[in-house]
Amino acid sequence: MNYRHAFHAGGFADVVKHALLVLLIEHLRKKETPFRVLDTHAGPGWYDLAGDEAARTGEAQDGVVRLLADPAAPPAALAAYIDCLKRANTSWPELRTYPGSPAIARMLLRPQDRLVAVELHPEDARLLKRAFAHDRQVAIHASDGYAALRAFLPPAERRGLVLIDPPYERPDENRSLARALADAVARFRGGIFAIWYPIKDPAVVRRFHDELATLGRPTLAAEFMRFAPDDPTRLNGTGLAVINPPWQFDTGAKDILAALAERLGAAGGVRVAALTSGPT
Repeated sequence: MNYRHAFHAGGFADVVKHALLVLLIEHLRKKETPFRVLDTHAGPGWYDLAGDEAARTGEAQDGVVRLLADPAAPPAALAAYIDCLKRANTSWPELRTYPGSPAIARMLLRPQDRLVAVELHPEDARLLKRAFAHDRQVAIHASDGYAALRAFLPPAERRGLVLIDPPYERPDENRSLARALADAVARFRGGIFAIWYPIKDPAVVRRFHDELATLGRPTLAAEFMRFAPDDPTRLNGTGLAVINPPWQFDTGAKDILAALAERLGAAGGVRVAALTSGPT
């Protein structure tokens, strides 16, 4: 519970995760029927890139700032994500505010859609509640993200996206996550689950992929390796595992990762691979 995402806001891992999140929500928007987004580790919602936390690490400089520094027009694959950045910054093209996952999700909701955002850290939960005060399409809960999977699934809409973005502070985080996912997927078999994970030690990632494969649902892994995986003590890359991926999500994800690799650099490469086909 000591983790504060403000120190990492706008870094390359955020850029990859959020560009793919936008793609997933765009797929949900293709049907008129309502959907719900459940964000289990939501953070405060918005981040000041000039604030003390972001300035202390400077991770945004190697992420969103570098992405936008290229004077050439951004690739079409990134247009929807960059539009969210524009909407978050009234002084655009000056980039002062970075939108977190609940802010991005809210931007993309239609009147019939809903967002449930959950955050355990007391200060971040307070900021999140303040950010969405009086918003009738958003429900904020100061609670444990894994407990939220049991409490809020399946959604009344029977259609939606679950974003799970834990801090990975505990050494057994992957095991806890796998157990929670098994129950959550059983509750909401048709839902889309997007699980962010850091890539440091490739052996740890392989074990996590094996755990996901046991769930028996179609699952894709989209991975962006900012650095070659030769130092297991640093964040070499970032991944998003998607259970029940929408049709053609793999194609869109490949386009996004390729565009980001061109602008941010990906010494370790990018890939979108099926972990399991699973039953449909």
